[in-house]
Amino acid sequence: MKDHIKRALISVFDKRGIEKLAKSLHELEYEIVSSSGTAQYLKDQGIPVKEIADLSGYPHILGGRVKTLHPSVLGGILARRDFQMDLADVEKWGIPLIDIVVCNLYPFEEVAKKRSGLGDLIENIDIGGVTLIRAAAKNYRYVTIVTDPDDYEGITEELKTLGNVTIETRQRLALKAFARTATYDSIIHSVLKDAIAEEESFPKAFPIALTKAMDMKYGENPHQTAALYEDPIKETPFKQLGGGALSYNNILDADGAVKGIKLLSDSIGCVIIKHTTPCGMAIGESLISAYRGALASDPVSAYGGIIGFTREVDEEAALEISTKFYEIIVAPSFAPKALEVFRQKKPNLRLLAFDVSNIDDFRIAKTAFGFLAQEDTLPPEPDFDGGEWIGEKRPDLKLDALVAWKAAALAKSNAIALAKDGATIAIASGFTSRVDAVKWAIEHAGEKVRGSVMASDGFFPFSDSVEAAAKAGIALILQPGGSKRDEEVKKACIERGVPMLLTKARTFRH
Repeated sequence: MKDHIKRALISVFDKRGIEKLAKSLHELEYEIVSSSGTAQYLKDQGIPVKEIADLSGYPHILGGRVKTLHPSVLGGILARRDFQMDLADVEKWGIPLIDIVVCNLYPFEEVAKKRSGLGDLIENIDIGGVTLIRAAAKNYRYVTIVTDPDDYEGITEELKTLGNVTIETRQRLALKAFARTATYDSIIHSVLKDAIAEEESFPKAFPIALTKAMDMKYGENPHQTAALYEDPIKETPFKQLGGGALSYNNILDADGAVKGIKLLSDSIGCVIIKHTTPCGMAIGESLISAYRGALASDPVSAYGGIIGFTREVDEEAALEISTKFYEIIVAPSFAPKALEVFRQKKPNLRLLAFDVSNIDDFRIAKTAFGFLAQEDTLPPEPDFDGGEWIGEKRPDLKLDALVAWKAAALAKSNAIALAKDGATIAIASGFTSRVDAVKWAIEHAGEKVRGSVMASDGFFPFSDSVEAAAKAGIALILQPGGSKRDEEVKKACIERGVPMLLTKARTFRH
């Protein structure tokens, strides 16, 4: 082969650090070839550079849509240096070999975040850059692909100390490059799917784009590693205003608080979460009254929990909250005086300002069988006017009924919630037996149980739960119905004088 020139192709939109890298490559006697925009930038910095058009013999065409897609460019990247047939083609056609490709892509994500029209989105889909990256990554045995400015320094150091980039580094960078193009294509699919109004909820192929938001200290337990990933085209829905770093368990628990906030969003409400399930929920005339109601439901379990509020946290609430130990407060916002209280009295308390309107009603779970995808929405609220009542109608208990129903919907199944005076007085969650959940809730509520409302997230398979509720003096039962023994359950309600509203909607949470 006649061509032994070391050569680097640089084509970048994000020009962070590129001047320093290009200067280092020039000093290491690499010939630098660039696309027009990058070439002009490097020339302005006084760095010798050739344009890709000089390499290919063809100008940019179609208004810049075609710049690097040419055999003289791709052949120089894809040629296998120890494969005689490839080398013969290189020699025959005078293809200059390329040893390093430095490339990043049009900022499709940023354009998408601006809610641009379909035309702008299409024009910001990178074609040539993705092709260069994939070609160089495929041929990593001979070519170094660099897609991240954070890798420039390490590459430069290896070239200076070793004279080349190690195969281990080239492999790592190739994997990173394929991850980048896969993510890029997934983002494009996600954005265009919404822009074109694709209505299929569960398509045959389901690309997902995720980028790392932060590393966790550890996972659910100290022996497990973990990280938080986010959707790169959506704004982060929360802002941390105080306290230490979030842990894996903090995020899971805070997720439960966010769900509780959404459930209570039409009221001044408070929910207290422990191990992702509620131990207290209440609505009130003020934030402090809602907090006190939720706390009274189970003050022991609330210790070390997560509090969710539907309204801005004020100074009064902050002062009272600061007398106890909690991990996180989640709310739409925090008043300046409330922030000052927390900073003085609870500097380690994590404060999350969370926009609950900015979250998807969609959930994906990994299982041993594969990935489960489902809509993450709750069924309609109970219909107190047109719903099926068994026995006397009790519209006067609607407030307590809604609190109990929302608490049961948020709790882990099997779940039973009791509510009175706008607050839960007991939440039984995670029981394998429905009647055992009922009995536990009644026992936990104590003397408050009489006159309360009971809600169940699933049907009663037998009448024993009704019998226990009647004996305790419960004033109203809400349950979805659907059991083979529904008539037996209805009969028990009538015989024991306990009104029941069939919600017709199960609210299991596994």
